[in-house]
Amino acid sequence: MSDISKKNGRMAFIFAGVAVGMVGMAYAAVPLYNLFCQVTGYGGTTQQVEVSSGEVIEREMKVRFNAAVHRDMPWDFKPVQISQKMHIGEQKLAYYEAYNPTNKTIVGTATYNVTPHKAGEYFAKIECFCFTEQELKPGERISMPVVYFIDPLIAEDRNLDEVSEVTLSYTFFVKEIEDDKAESSVGR
Repeated sequence: MSDISKKNGRMAFIFAGVAVGMVGMAYAAVPLYNLFCQVTGYGGTTQQVEVSSGEVIEREMKVRFNAAVHRDMPWDFKPVQISQKMHIGEQKLAYYEAYNPTNKTIVGTATYNVTPHKAGEYFAKIECFCFTEQELKPGERISMPVVYFIDPLIAEDRNLDEVSEVTLSYTFFVKEIEDDKAESSVGR
């Protein structure tokens, strides 16, 4: 084998290794970014907590609720209430409703964020339907609770002094679709 052939083979091996490494980094980027956002509240990602601090301050905040579905998700999904007024630190309960108008069982998962994004790290959820997958059978309608509060530490963040309203948004995506007709014909 000539010297040039060895060099070309070595270069091809290096380029192939770089390409495989780049693909691996691309796949790892999304879960690592999501983990970073959940830990820091970056990008409007809310915090998950076990209980509220119990501290309530006089400053009021209005929370608006928004709902959307991915274009492949056939559910009807909406907030039950448009907004809630609250004192910072006060624990609140809100509901969203989902309806499956299809003849198939659909498992969905929800992503969420808070706007303005800089308020996301102070928006804490104790209980949320978004923590687990949701399964709706054909024609099923469910009410899904969210127990939340806004951390009183928001009052110490001077970058958020002008914020008097936040929006909690959810988007549902299809995780799995099961054909109920096929399942029922198997059992006969």
